[in-house]
Amino acid sequence: MRADPTLVAETLGAPLVVGEGLVVRFHGHTVLDVGRIEIASRRTYALLGASGAGKSTLLRVLGLLERPTAGRVVFDGAEATRRDPAARRSIAAVFQKPYLLRGSVGDNVAYGLRLRGVRGPERVERVAQALARVGLSGWQDRSALTLSGGEAQRVALARALVLKPRLLLLDEPLSYLDPLLKRDLTAEFARILASEHVTSIYVTHDQDEAAVVADRIGVLREGRIVAEGDPGDVLGLPADEWVAAFIGMEPALRGRVTANVDGLATIDVTGADFYATSGLPAGTNVLLAVRPEDVTIYESGVELPRGSARNKLDAVVVEMRPGGGTVQVVLDHRGTRIAAAVSRASAAELSLRLGTKVAAVFKATAVRVRASL
Repeated sequence: MRADPTLVAETLGAPLVVGEGLVVRFHGHTVLDVGRIEIASRRTYALLGASGAGKSTLLRVLGLLERPTAGRVVFDGAEATRRDPAARRSIAAVFQKPYLLRGSVGDNVAYGLRLRGVRGPERVERVAQALARVGLSGWQDRSALTLSGGEAQRVALARALVLKPRLLLLDEPLSYLDPLLKRDLTAEFARILASEHVTSIYVTHDQDEAAVVADRIGVLREGRIVAEGDPGDVLGLPADEWVAAFIGMEPALRGRVTANVDGLATIDVTGADFYATSGLPAGTNVLLAVRPEDVTIYESGVELPRGSARNKLDAVVVEMRPGGGTVQVVLDHRGTRIAAAVSRASAAELSLRLGTKVAAVFKATAVRVRASL
């Protein structure tokens, strides 16, 4: 028997949704301009960017909730619009606020099923299964008005999953929760989305959230996608200076591979040697970067502990940027700048200030590298 082409495409992670030449203008102002974007089947694509970057607009266009000024959306191989009922019924959404109805948790989860004519034991069973998937087994009879923020958002997710959507839209679903609950629920949402194998578009302004939930990330700036790819690449090797600033890194460094022995590349960066795990051969011009949290700082001149960290650089503190519980310390090594994330306690213990000499240590596996022109 011939395999269903839709199932084959979804299994292989082929695009379920494609946006081509998407432009949205409001009052003569262009708020979205995306040449092409593909959302692979059974994967989660995170749209990351600052407020006003166009993330929610792009989600609404791809989710057939809003018509673009120009361009088209292809859903499962065919062009689709807001007036396509079959495509619209294949899409469910979870928004920033749960907007639960009065009544029980079960009533809320069953709402979409009632609208679609699902009745009797099937509806009861599907509601129970959806609540179990979000960790709320047996909550059907609880009042929706008594739920905490995290519980309410779980119910909203169950209400979407119970419809068995082919495309799930999540627009800042955790942004209004407190930091501790958000961290825990981010991991839970990532687990649920992975286990459901549902194609998802996830809007967030939080890079840590995007890194946890997404298989692919697109960074938006003023309506345009300025970086796209695997979360480790996008967040570990910034595409340009703006992206670097947005994700809290120094701009990528330029270098040249001078040797490669068994996958360990030696890279010359303005006269200093960096080491990275890479298959790129000697003579390749590259861009490289290292995440601040992967850099450890020691006092200058002390004996460094034995370990697997290949990169050990003498550096000088040239900037300090206090954050929440950490301080981002920008270091200069022979004209090359990298950043390190240091706890406030460690910064005080090391007496870090502008001009302090330190030793920066990081592993070769922490260095992201790609070939450049």
